[in-house]
Amino acid sequence: MKNIKLKTIQNKIKKTFAIAILFLISGQLLAQKEKSNSEKMDTSKEHYTFRLSDKVTRQKVNFKNRYGITLSGDLYLPKNAGNEKLSALAISGPFGAVKQQSSGLYANQMAERGFIALAFDPSYTGESEGEPRNLASPEINTEDFSAAIDFLGLQKMVDRNKIGIIGICGFGGFALNATAIDKRVKAVAATSLYDMTRVISKGYNDSVTLEQRTQTLEALGEQRWKDAAKGKPADGPRNLPEKLKGDEPQFVKEYFDYYRTPRGFQVNSVNSNGAWLLTNAISFMNMPILAYVKEISPRPILLIAGESAHSRYFSEDIFKVANEPKELIIIPNAVHIDLYDKVNVIPFDKLKSFFNDNLK
Repeated sequence: MKNIKLKTIQNKIKKTFAIAILFLISGQLLAQKEKSNSEKMDTSKEHYTFRLSDKVTRQKVNFKNRYGITLSGDLYLPKNAGNEKLSALAISGPFGAVKQQSSGLYANQMAERGFIALAFDPSYTGESEGEPRNLASPEINTEDFSAAIDFLGLQKMVDRNKIGIIGICGFGGFALNATAIDKRVKAVAATSLYDMTRVISKGYNDSVTLEQRTQTLEALGEQRWKDAAKGKPADGPRNLPEKLKGDEPQFVKEYFDYYRTPRGFQVNSVNSNGAWLLTNAISFMNMPILAYVKEISPRPILLIAGESAHSRYFSEDIFKVANEPKELIIIPNAVHIDLYDKVNVIPFDKLKSFFNDNLK
């Protein structure tokens, strides 16, 4: 009887984790309709999902975080920079994405507008180091942003008193957390914000009951026994299926349309091509990372969300809690993933004016 109950719980963790990844992973399952069969996905590790601006240069860089993990980044510089020190931005996200996707696109756009911008792969993912692979941690991923600030502040062309952060999707939450604790950050923007600790621990729209949470924690504990016996952690279910069945929720189809089509596919991305560890949720279950969001003030916060985004409530809730100065922009008709790569939808000129006004 006990074995049957255990097996049921273990199945639940897989199901729960799959749903979590469905709901929470800032960039996990998308798809409108299938793209033309003639359009093939580029599977090279060097592939970028956007074109580098002719007004910008890009160079690969590496830097270490406080845990000794070497992070891989791309540094975007405006070609017409001259000798004057510039404002700089650290950019990462979505959760499960890599720097050749949204964060690089943002960095490219912001460098075009005169900023030095660093897009980076978080610890344990992409080209960054860290073992085991495909692991996320609210503490370490917050630290990754501060490590990016360390790196930027050491560059001769950067004015270290003018450094800000942009976090996309799940990394919007980590960006806010990093800004609350790291007073070197002068301004922060979050687009298509997800609070990963909230959604993983409480479910989408806080729908998880105490009984369900307890079952998940029991299953995670049992999975740890299995991982310990095997000497390595097990992979969870794929973040995104190879193909859609057709009955998925609309926001899942939208995720698929970015990560699993030529639009946004990148072979190093967990969301495009892999799975988080089965026990990945553990570190998110008891760590509400936005508990100190009020302490960002008097530094400004800019929140940008789509009017039709399933994640919109995260931005609205944080806006209510945060102290001034703060601003919430709702983009008409936009869905969550429109703010990943649609340059005609993402308000880059607003981001430019926000940071120009506040990095001084």
